[in-house]
Amino acid sequence: MSDLRTPLSIARSWGSGHNGTRHWMAQRLTALALIPLGLAAVILFFWVMHLGYAQAVAVMHEPWVLLFVVLLVGVMYWHGFLGLQMIIEDYVPNHGRAFIVITLARFAAVALALLGVISAALVAFRSF
Repeated sequence: MSDLRTPLSIARSWGSGHNGTRHWMAQRLTALALIPLGLAAVILFFWVMHLGYAQAVAVMHEPWVLLFVVLLVGVMYWHGFLGLQMIIEDYVPNHGRAFIVITLARFAAVALALLGVISAALVAFRSF
């Protein structure tokens, strides 16, 4: 009998659950946003696949295509990071290690998203 507290008392010491709702909602919204973005990416891929290199680069020069690619990359990496964060929080028992791994995952997601955006911008703004 090392702990005489009630289950409610134990649960109250875990802190507020308000942040989890925001995380859950962000996961669902990014998943919903990825549905039309993913379908549009498939359509764009099959449209550009039959074009030559110069014509494909000309398609990337369109402002709406660049905006679409930036949105796709940003939402995709944000959704991926949210899912990875959830897995780390659930399966890494040590809170210190979990914090370090989540921080590294966040830096990796931001770095890869920036790399994707910069790559798309280079293709869109550079004349070959």
